[in-house]
Amino acid sequence: MIQKRMDPARAHVLLSEERKALLPPDTVIDQLAIRPTDRVLELGAGNGYFTIPLAKRMPEVVTAVDIQPEMIALLKRQAEKEGLDNIAYVESSLEEIPLGANTADKILAAFSIHEADDLNRAVREAKRILKPAGQLLIIEWESVMTQNGPPFLGKIPIEEIVPVLQLNGFDVKVTRLNPVHYAIHAVPAEEGILHQKLCRETFRSTERDCLGNFG
Repeated sequence: MIQKRMDPARAHVLLSEERKALLPPDTVIDQLAIRPTDRVLELGAGNGYFTIPLAKRMPEVVTAVDIQPEMIALLKRQAEKEGLDNIAYVESSLEEIPLGANTADKILAAFSIHEADDLNRAVREAKRILKPAGQLLIIEWESVMTQNGPPFLGKIPIEEIVPVLQLNGFDVKVTRLNPVHYAIHAVPAEEGILHQKLCRETFRSTERDCLGNFG
């Protein structure tokens, strides 16, 4: 089985200066164009590489979701160290998040979508939580060999994720951030532009999930 999740024992590498030089967190956060009144949700928050600078910017509460309790504990420690009390912590998978529909203005999913057991369900869940005029920003690894990050087969190619986003009713724009990372800006469209047949052909979706309402 491919190991897709970060080992909490190695979480310190996520906060390295090398990583900050390659992918400055503030540069990524700028792409969300956050307003002071926005409700921001981070999926796969880990130990706070993006969550901490997000919370520093926001007068509102930032909601941080992670499936690993060890990562949430590390994030809490970082927040306490920084004197931040505007982070809400949610232990959850990406496929079934205990949050209400249409409750987030902005969702950041940085290096977490590739960890989903079911890509289609994870995208559909993000769409459910996102407000109709909201924005989903996905940051992921290019499908290239790298020293860091998930193994090659654990990375998710652009050509795999874009059709799933479109099927679930998103308009998308892809940008390359650097030689090993890409960003996808996804905003809800009136309806998906692809048919359910495409869903059944994607690698990480089941036929049952394709029968759901994607609007």
